[in-house]
Amino acid sequence: MLSYVGARLLHAVPVLFLSSVVVFLFIRLVPGDPAVTMAGPNATPGQVAALRHLYQLDRPLAVQYLTWLGHLARGDLGLSYTTRRPVADLVAQRLPATLHLAVGTLLVMLVVGGPLGILSAVRPRWAVSHAITLLNAIALATPTFWLGILLLLLFAVSLGWFPPSGFVSITENPLQSIRLLVLPCLTLGASGTAILIRFLRASMSEVMHADFIRTAHAKGLRERVIVIRHILRIAALPVVTVLAVQFGYLLGGAVITEAVFGWPGVGRLTLDAIGNRDYLIVQAMMLFFVAVFIAVNVAADLCYAALDPRIRLAR
Repeated sequence: MLSYVGARLLHAVPVLFLSSVVVFLFIRLVPGDPAVTMAGPNATPGQVAALRHLYQLDRPLAVQYLTWLGHLARGDLGLSYTTRRPVADLVAQRLPATLHLAVGTLLVMLVVGGPLGILSAVRPRWAVSHAITLLNAIALATPTFWLGILLLLLFAVSLGWFPPSGFVSITENPLQSIRLLVLPCLTLGASGTAILIRFLRASMSEVMHADFIRTAHAKGLRERVIVIRHILRIAALPVVTVLAVQFGYLLGGAVITEAVFGWPGVGRLTLDAIGNRDYLIVQAMMLFFVAVFIAVNVAADLCYAALDPRIRLAR
């Protein structure tokens, strides 16, 4: 297993390198000049040129890329064009909020989607299963920003049950942190829960007709034991993939939800950096997103081997 993880990490190096090239080039295709944005609308051409020279934006693209790559290899993400603060500090400041949101949303998906998916697979003809299917369709068709605004108006403005915005670390004030997390996590978790239910139901339905399940029934095992120990363990394999992709997406930053709830996460940081043409922040965040997806995919592969001993990781 260690050799497998090492091989996957080695394979991630060229992926990160190619991603860095693509991100570096594409961000410079965005219309606008960082020097003009920093100088302001009343700046003279000389002031804009001075800023462009100060931040080395007047150098050839190849030189700029190699300079950035050299600093990146030393762990230096550079200084933000707009705040003159280290990019690493800005990311570290915003990352805890995104981690809170990602973990909270994942818990919502597991707590709500897991039991409902199992129920709809085990009892597909029940009225509850048909209601779950209908709610799934509604959740998948509902825009995230609309659901967030609706929850905000209902539970924060009208009823006053939850605060409308803000972030508090769970280590500082657990109760207030959970109250602030409820609405954003429900907003993000709605579509993710619907996806989880669909995958879990389809996977369990397929496993339930396997020969070893019929053998387990013939041996007289209780249905609960068959579902938990046999069906769910095998059916969880595609679900792990769904959870890994969703977690990577959440760590990448849910920009719309963060904007609706004023959540100070990395998604909001990236969006602001794009608007300000802050190249170094955007480049750092894009590489962070790629690294997160690589990491969660490796973790998903390891979970496959743990759930199903028949799977052997390629060396």
